[in-house]
Amino acid sequence: MNRLLPVLLLALAAPPAAGGPWRASETNTRGWQLMTPEERIEHQARIRGFRSYDECRSYQLAHHRLMEERARQRGIELPRGRRDVCEHLRQAAEPAARAD
Repeated sequence: MNRLLPVLLLALAAPPAAGGPWRASETNTRGWQLMTPEERIEHQARIRGFRSYDECRSYQLAHHRLMEERARQRGIELPRGRRDVCEHLRQAAEPAARAD
């Protein structure tokens, strides 16, 4: 795993390819600066793995609470999020719900 970590970190830092999967970064992940490299990798994998909006949103809220607590302990303020990374799951589920 230690030899793979630099490769994984480079993959996280690279800009996403057009239409490629979402990548966690300091510009789109609340508390990025308060996470370890391992936590960043795990966070990205979890976000990519959700198939339902409710599961994703529940994780997202718990993550935000954890990052807010870490920020409070360090005396810093986190910027507010700009985008709900789970929103695509809600939009994907809406047409199916209307079909019923």
